[in-house]
Amino acid sequence: MKTLAEVDALAARAHAGQTDKIGVPYVEHVRAVAAGLAPLGPHLAMAGLLHDVIEDTDWTAERLRAAGIPDRVVEIVEAVTNRPGTTYEEKIRQITRDRDATLVKIADNAHNSRADRAAALPPDRRERLAAKYRAARELLWAAADPEDVTTILRVVNPGLLEERTP
Repeated sequence: MKTLAEVDALAARAHAGQTDKIGVPYVEHVRAVAAGLAPLGPHLAMAGLLHDVIEDTDWTAERLRAAGIPDRVVEIVEAVTNRPGTTYEEKIRQITRDRDATLVKIADNAHNSRADRAAALPPDRRERLAAKYRAARELLWAAADPEDVTTILRVVNPGLLEERTP
């Protein structure tokens, strides 16, 4: 089995040269997602590191398995990967059927929702994405253990803790 450090190196190689929507090296996003998941176990942290690798690189599920990535980690990555013809809301609903995929998507959503990251976007895009991510959080948080959500948010985006209902 791959170590977390080996999976981090794989993610760094896979996303080499890519930047996110605000121009930051893409690997920083997947590392932030993984950091929020690390307290919940190494498989979730690995899935956080790899959550966009099938969607945004030439890596496939088969190639991940051949590289020694555990089957469960690959399953989680597949569960959060966009599929043509599936709306974003339907994707989120499908993700909520899998506890671990839900937690990965919560961490992804939390990092994408950080105020410091959103501030770098044009106002119209910032508002559109904020509404999209807020709607997704309603579904995702309802499907997850509240303690797990809090654990993730404390690391990835503490500002969202205020949004949580008691």
